Amino acid sequence: MCRSQIKLLLGIVLPLILHGSKLLIPMDETQADHLRAYGVAYHALEEGIKVEWLLNYKGGSFLMDYYPEIEKYCNLRGVTCKVLSESKANAIYEKISRSNMERILLEVAPKIAVYAPPFAEPWDDAVRLALEYAGIHYDVIWDPEVLAGVLKEYDWIHLHHEDFTGQYGKFYASYRNAPWFKRQVKYNKKMAKRLGFKKVWQLKHAVAEKFREYVENGGFLFAMCSATETIDIALAAQGIDIVPLLDGDGVTPNCNSLLDYSRTFAFTGFKVDLNPYRYRHSDIDVTQEAYRRGPKTYFKLNNFSAKYDPIPTMLTQCHTKWLKEFLGQTTGFRRDLIKKDVIILADVPGTEEVKYIYVDYNKGFVSFYGGHDPEDYAHYVGEKPTDLKLHKNSPGYRLILNNVLFPAARVNKLKT
Repeated sequence: MCRSQIKLLLGIVLPLILHGSKLLIPMDETQADHLRAYGVAYHALEEGIKVEWLLNYKGGSFLMDYYPEIEKYCNLRGVTCKVLSESKANAIYEKISRSNMERILLEVAPKIAVYAPPFAEPWDDAVRLALEYAGIHYDVIWDPEVLAGVLKEYDWIHLHHEDFTGQYGKFYASYRNAPWFKRQVKYNKKMAKRLGFKKVWQLKHAVAEKFREYVENGGFLFAMCSATETIDIALAAQGIDIVPLLDGDGVTPNCNSLLDYSRTFAFTGFKVDLNPYRYRHSDIDVTQEAYRRGPKTYFKLNNFSAKYDPIPTMLTQCHTKWLKEFLGQTTGFRRDLIKKDVIILADVPGTEEVKYIYVDYNKGFVSFYGGHDPEDYAHYVGEKPTDLKLHKNSPGYRLILNNVLFPAARVNKLKT
């Protein structure tokens, strides 16, 4: 048989063989690149291909109808995939139906934005690193865009390591003479004035309120490090001056007794740290305790019922339950200051530290993840960026990308 005849035969037979076939992207230990696997799933959604997220099956695998273009994309990106016959796919469905597993349909690629100042470098934020390595497009927005009303254009928004209290990360004690810190102070003051605010903290409180409204109306908000804690502080302190030094005057008298915890996403009963020279925003954070425990500490993902608690199950999909601790300005959250309706996704067992939380807030959702960089135990200012090519199977970064795909699900059917 000549080569042209073979090609003709393959052109007839292969479509028949692959009809009804599925493409499986396993997410257990067999996956060569977990992080880029999320990018493949997102790419398929962009191409109009629906993707099933198989919760608790092989680490939260992805399954979709077979398309040679997607298989080729997997190969180009170094992502492990496998073509399954219709009968093998049905066997997986059968297993899922009688186990603590579930099939969640992802339908549309969410439109994504990262809230970050123009002077922030992409490699200084773990989420931006993850998105760029996975090949997932995102826009960058900041205060002018937020106040102009662009939030409604996005399905999922991540908060860069912002200090919504208006204290520039409380870096004053250590870095007040550093050129980069002086530039940030100058830039923020100029922006506040341009947008009609006398003080930076007033601008940040207004921006925090816009994010609260965004979530109330059905948005998905994700934050790490200091943004988790400071946005709740700003929401509780609307109109209250809690900045003791950098705004040129004192704080509102008895400001801690005036905080309104009913307006926060996740935390209650906390007190703001009013010492401008102390690198801490409030008693929510447990960085000092985590630091004393050291780098050999691990936090643990909690177990959930895939069929009855699909949202927390989605957010905790991973190929391991134990993950390495990593510090940040806000490393983790004090357990007794978390609201009762907040779901604890991960914590350090036997301690006061909660690492990862989720809350169903009105029509929307909020996830907070403590720490700065899952593959850098103690990230310091000026450090070299993390190279995710060296951490392509990072379980800590997987948690970030779980959140990115979450809005693609049939949300109305998941609301509890």
